[in-house]
Amino acid sequence: MSHVEIYEIPALRSPIMVIAFGGWSDAGEAATGVITHLLTTLGSSDSEAVDSYNSTLIAEVDSEDFYDFQVNRPLIFVDSSMIRSLTWPGVQIFGVRNPDGDRDFILVRGVEPSMRWRTFASEILDLAEDLEVELVITLGSMLADTPHSRAIPVSGTGAHPDIATRLGVEVSRYEGPTGILAVIQDGCVRRGIDAIALWAAVPHYANATPSPKATLALVNGLEDFLEISLPQGDLPENAISWESAVNEMVKEDSDIEEYIKTLEESKDANEISDDSGEELAREVERFLRRQNNSNES
Repeated sequence: MSHVEIYEIPALRSPIMVIAFGGWSDAGEAATGVITHLLTTLGSSDSEAVDSYNSTLIAEVDSEDFYDFQVNRPLIFVDSSMIRSLTWPGVQIFGVRNPDGDRDFILVRGVEPSMRWRTFASEILDLAEDLEVELVITLGSMLADTPHSRAIPVSGTGAHPDIATRLGVEVSRYEGPTGILAVIQDGCVRRGIDAIALWAAVPHYANATPSPKATLALVNGLEDFLEISLPQGDLPENAISWESAVNEMVKEDSDIEEYIKTLEESKDANEISDDSGEELAREVERFLRRQNNSNES
């Protein structure tokens, strides 16, 4: 029995499925922030919207069989009329037209499930196959020893050497505890669906609030991999404000301030010896893509 309730199947062009889950793999809410950003900049998240470039709520996953509600509790909201409504943790799947490219998106956003991960992943990938998805990109963000004052690192990996080589990313060498994203990646390999993972490194000392700088880094990572231009919205300004707020926080603790200086020195030394030229080239390519899109419009 399927646990996915289908609402509407929109006409999408060679859709790419992009997946992010809140929780273990969403430090600074950077990964789920990408999905929210794309929904609000590429289209409306209103499921009743009919404009060709708006998003459409394709489906929801029934939360009853996948969540421990003592871990992820339902939330009560009260509207302006004092009407109470109950919202359950779960997963929503949207279809979004991309007006600046020839491929559209299927965006998957929700809370990491508590149980029955193999069944859950199978349900998501069954829908992906029904929608003729040939590429799945999972997004994650992790806490790391990286300075907030430098570019947020984003790594791209493939779950299988053949996929990594063909798509031009590194082979994942991670060993240890994992989350639902890895289960979905494994399911893609078994089904012959191309899949990569993009992960942003979020400064571990600055994870108390959402990090728009890390979200922007993941958006840029998507752009670079897909060789397209995505709307930036207010992410650049919010990223600057976030960095300034962290700077103010750091000034109040001399030990953290000294620790960050050490991280900055290490980061700068690595960039000089490794790939600072590659990063500059990626920034130039993004600029040229946006200029080209502006001229075409």
